Amino acid sequence: MDADSTAWERRSVVRVVPPVEPRKLAKVPFVELADGRLQGVVSSGSDIERVYVSSITAGTHALSCSTNNNRPCGALHGYACKHIRMLADEAVVQYGLDRVARYLRVEVPEGGNLMHEITGHVERTPAAVVFSRFLRHLAYLEVPDSTEPLAELHWFPATGAVR
Repeated sequence: MDADSTAWERRSVVRVVPPVEPRKLAKVPFVELADGRLQGVVSSGSDIERVYVSSITAGTHALSCSTNNNRPCGALHGYACKHIRMLADEAVVQYGLDRVARYLRVEVPEGGNLMHEITGHVERTPAAVVFSRFLRHLAYLEVPDSTEPLAELHWFPATGAVR
């Protein structure tokens, strides 16, 4: 084992791939490609205390948008509301258009816009799982930098232990 691999194996965190471009977190503080959806948390434009959990399902392009306590978005009527559009725009900034389009299984022409190709129907999905991950994400941001393992992540096997 060389010194470089030994050093990173001792860390309690994995290097995160940097965003394609810098993101503004005030409007869309959380975006992820997970559970077969592009999903995330979008701040309300009218109420600073309200957030929306929005998603686009891969393949079917089903659209969902509701507050974190499952109240439906009033602007989601068979086409993407502004929260879903903002989520998609930030996902492209975070992951790049090619990766997001591949994940959602949509063809975007050269110089095209992702949301022009999304023509899904409304399919309400519960917001709790995504909002819970967002809150967990915020909690990890408050953990001081350390090379020590995090107690709640003790069940991950040590790197290289399983071959």
